[in-house]
Amino acid sequence: MLYEPPADALRDPETFRTEVMTRCEPAVLRGAARDWPMLSGAKTSDGALAGVVEQLRRFDIGKLAEVFVGKPEIGARYNYDASLAGFNFDRSAVPFGEALTRILVSATDANRTSMYMGSMTAETYFPGIEETTRLPFVPPTVRPRFWVGHASTVACHYDTMDNVACIAAGRRRFTLFPPDAIRDLYVGPIDHTLAGQPIGLAVGSDPGDPRFPRFENARDRALVVELEPGDALYVPKLWWHQVEAVGDVNVLVNFWWDGFSAGPDQPYTAMLLSLLTIAERPPAERAAWRAWFDHYVFRPDGHPLAFLPPERHGVLGASKENYGRIRTLVMRLLRGG
Repeated sequence: MLYEPPADALRDPETFRTEVMTRCEPAVLRGAARDWPMLSGAKTSDGALAGVVEQLRRFDIGKLAEVFVGKPEIGARYNYDASLAGFNFDRSAVPFGEALTRILVSATDANRTSMYMGSMTAETYFPGIEETTRLPFVPPTVRPRFWVGHASTVACHYDTMDNVACIAAGRRRFTLFPPDAIRDLYVGPIDHTLAGQPIGLAVGSDPGDPRFPRFENARDRALVVELEPGDALYVPKLWWHQVEAVGDVNVLVNFWWDGFSAGPDQPYTAMLLSLLTIAERPPAERAAWRAWFDHYVFRPDGHPLAFLPPERHGVLGASKENYGRIRTLVMRLLRGG
C-alpha cells in the first residue's frame, strides 16, 4: 500500500519536505495537479488531451526534440538489444510540433511505429508554460519537464533527485522497488545506458527466468500504482521505478530537485570516487572502510562526536563554513596537494 499524505501536507515546500519527503518512501498525490489550466477540460480523457495539446502548441518555440522511435515488434518497450551492446530503438531529432503531430495522427494505429519524447525542459522548449504548472509544495525555482508519447514502457531505473511526476494526459502505471532491492534487480552497466541511468534488467521478466534467479526475492516487493490526469506521484531518489504509459497518447510533467542538499555536491559523485578508491581493495580492508563510513557518514548510532560539546565538533559540525572547509580539503586532495 502506497502512502497517501493528507492534503495539508501539500500546502508548501517546507511542510511537504518535513511531512512527506523525510519518510523517503513513495507517496500518491491524488488530484494534486487537477487545477492546472491545461486540465480544465479533463472530465473525459479526450478533453484532457485536447487541453494539454493546446497548451503545448501555444508555448512551443520550435526546438528540435530527441525522439525515441521503436519498431512495432518491440511492443513500445524501450530497452537494450539482445547483445546489450546497442538498443532496440532509434533516436532522431525532430521539431517538437512536428513530432507531436506524428504522435497524434498515428495514436490509434495498431501497427504504428512508437514515438516517445522525454525530459523536455520548460525553459528550453516551452518558455512560460511553467507559470501554468505550479504546485504549491514544489519549490518555485524548480522548473517542470515534459514527457510526450504513445503507449510505452520505460525500463526500471532510479533517479538521483527527488521526483514529483504529474499525469497530464493518458494514464501511467508505476511499478516501484525500494533502494535495497538493487542486488536482486540485475542492474545493467552504469556507463552504457538508455537515457542516463542504469536499468534493472530483471524487471518484467517471467517468473522462474533462469537468467535472474535472485529477482524472485524482489518480485513480491513491487509497489504498483495507476494514475489518472491530475494525479501525481512522489518518488524519492534511489527508488527504482518502471513507468508504463497506457493511453494512446500520454503526457507527463515532472519536477526534479534534491530536497536535502547541503550544497552543490551530489552523493552519486562520492559513490563514483569510492569505486576508484575502495571497491577493488581486499575484502577485509573494505570491511574496515565500511565501519568508517558507517561511523562518520551513515551514523547508525548518531553523531560521531555527540559525546563532546558542539563547539568541539570541528569540521563535523553542521554549518555552511564547515561545508566549505571540507570541500576545499577534498579538492586539494584530488589535486594531489
